[in-house]
Amino acid sequence: MAVKKVWAITHACGHTVERDLSTRSADRRAGFAEWLAKQDCTDCWHAAQSADEAGKAEWLEAKRAAEQAESEAWSQQYRMPPLEGTAKGVTWGVRCRHQVLAAAYAALVLDGGMPEAEWELIEDRARMITRAGWWIDQRASEPGDLPELLDAALDTDRPTENPFV
Repeated sequence: MAVKKVWAITHACGHTVERDLSTRSADRRAGFAEWLAKQDCTDCWHAAQSADEAGKAEWLEAKRAAEQAESEAWSQQYRMPPLEGTAKGVTWGVRCRHQVLAAAYAALVLDGGMPEAEWELIEDRARMITRAGWWIDQRASEPGDLPELLDAALDTDRPTENPFV
């Protein structure tokens, strides 16, 4: 007698589905059918994944809103000027500026021993950069590199990318 190829699987969710297991070798079908019985059926699995994705999206949206509120409060507290760019870019840029400057403060002042007076000069230079895109571009930079990055951004003697401007 040949090992059956189509199995009626009663899944953990309670649904029963007939599955063609002929693509598996005969000696592996029973074990695979047993494993399938411990899982939700395909439809229930997809529904659960969709719910998980919706939950992740809600969580991410709430996290971003909290980060944005914190970054805007920080910007007001430290008298940071408004950024320029698209609405989405400005929103992202405010968060990036806050993260970059907070990380740099921790690295240079708290961990590196830089005097507060020297940090305030760096902070003043940071206020001069109001293009949101610049802050977005620096989001992955090393915190200790901020003074050099600010020097490069504020260097008016360097040639522009387009010499005809």
